[in-house]
Amino acid sequence: MVSEFDLIARYFSRPARTAALGVGDDAALIRLTPAMELAISTDMLVSGQDFFPDDDPEKLGHKSLAVNLSDLAAMGALPRWALLSLALPAADDAWLAGFSRGFLGLAEAFGVELVGGDTTRGPLNISVTILGEVMTGRALRRDTAVVGDDIWVSGEVGGAALGLKYLRGQIALSEPAINACLARLREPTPRVALGRALVGLAHAAIDISDGLLADLGHILERSHLGARIDLAAVPTAPDLLELPDLIPACALAGGDDYELCFTAPFGHRSLILAAADAVSTRVTRIGVMVPDRGLQVLDKQGNSLALPLTGYDHFGISQPAVDW
Repeated sequence: MVSEFDLIARYFSRPARTAALGVGDDAALIRLTPAMELAISTDMLVSGQDFFPDDDPEKLGHKSLAVNLSDLAAMGALPRWALLSLALPAADDAWLAGFSRGFLGLAEAFGVELVGGDTTRGPLNISVTILGEVMTGRALRRDTAVVGDDIWVSGEVGGAALGLKYLRGQIALSEPAINACLARLREPTPRVALGRALVGLAHAAIDISDGLLADLGHILERSHLGARIDLAAVPTAPDLLELPDLIPACALAGGDDYELCFTAPFGHRSLILAAADAVSTRVTRIGVMVPDRGLQVLDKQGNSLALPLTGYDHFGISQPAVDW
């Protein structure tokens, strides 16, 4: 039977490349770049709450790091180091091999070094802390939107929520649609390159984890502003277009997209498009920041839609996404 230390050594220990000291001691030691601030985020994924117990471990390893990379992307930060803590029902070699392959494969792709963490026996629970660097005073934040800012969204939204509805047996999808939506749900692409490209161009940003309107609502709350959104402009996952009745629930209130929602001055439109093109990422203008508090969603005729939508909340507390 593999011990805790054997488990760490076999699946998660790698030679330190950028850290002064990595896995294997009481704490990691890292060297900070001069004139940079440390950006730190942490996320916990709980079996049965945030993923299905029988999810592919390699894809789960990918997603557990991807959701943290997305947080740094929203800050315009460069990811550097990660800490991983696992509660495991048992030391399952096949599961650990798949999980570590997915986690470390994505870490390698983004230049992230795993420098420590913890393991224990218990219900399956994954906790990742990520650390990155951003130029002092240049981080993208939620509280810096300005009246008149355009509101932008990267990529497409709603595909992950559609995939979750399929897994829960609530809808039927074609095989190509199943593959596309489950890929969005289980293997999201963190928009790190776009986030870094937006530094100095965008005013405020957030990643879309709990739903577009709910997460945009955090920018409104922190910036003490409101917004108008054009529903027809929202970049919707192609498979969702075939189910128009589900567009509000999936594209506006569905979570797990891990795209970026950001605001930027009207005069930066061409610069934003050029920056996004340089990192091969689609961006779409969907609305504008306004001085009056509240969030309006407009239909094609310009009428305000009263949508009783809420974003995801781990404790089931209803947080209105519109008209508050």
